[in-house]
Amino acid sequence: MSETNIAQESQAAPESQVALVTGANKGIGYEIAAGLGALGWTVGVGARNEERREAAVEKLRAAGVDAFGVPLDVTDDASVLAAARLVEERTGRLDALVNNAGITGGGPQEPTTVDVERVRAAVETNVIGVIRVTNALLPLLRRSPSPRIVNVSSSVGSLTLQTTPGAEVGPISVAYSPSKTFLNAVTVQYAKELADTNILINAVCPGFTATDLNEFRGVRTPQQGAAAAIRLATVPDDGPTGRFFDDEGEVPW
Repeated sequence: MSETNIAQESQAAPESQVALVTGANKGIGYEIAAGLGALGWTVGVGARNEERREAAVEKLRAAGVDAFGVPLDVTDDASVLAAARLVEERTGRLDALVNNAGITGGGPQEPTTVDVERVRAAVETNVIGVIRVTNALLPLLRRSPSPRIVNVSSSVGSLTLQTTPGAEVGPISVAYSPSKTFLNAVTVQYAKELADTNILINAVCPGFTATDLNEFRGVRTPQQGAAAAIRLATVPDDGPTGRFFDDEGEVPW
């Protein structure tokens, strides 16, 4: 697949295909779940908060989506392993894993004055959490004929954009932005290790989307923010791997 048509192409899914979306009880994660559900996927709604998780499942089911709740804290080994067991018991395999759960780490994040615990928290959720979840779900992904992994990143993690004069890529941030750079690098390493398999893994930027992560200051809707992730979760078997995309195409590292 070319660099330019990733933003336009995807393949519809038969009803039997299964996705797990982390952080899916609200915002972009919820809309990714809704979008995949609209394509006929069964969707696991991964989230820590039970009340919000079950409310999201109920709303998705009311819209005709085959959704089920998955208690999931990406920072907790036991929670992640329990989530993997639940998905296995419920569906027997996994066709797409969307690592959407993430935090900013809070502010302020100027490097000379930052509380290092903010950095630690951002990396624990945004990077280590992705590794933890991905590795726990890999056995189920390997059972799929067309497995996909999508890591929700951000253009603020692009070193090229961060060092381009005049580029608008967010405020100074020594926790959140570098955690996304780290996630991008992790995505590349997975793609290298899995190159001889049928697993495609990519990073995606949803754009500046209005969610509680940024106190709803974004200019894009959650539905718009979810679109690129949905396309990457449904790319055909000759689709890209180890790449970084947004709605307009490939994002520079």
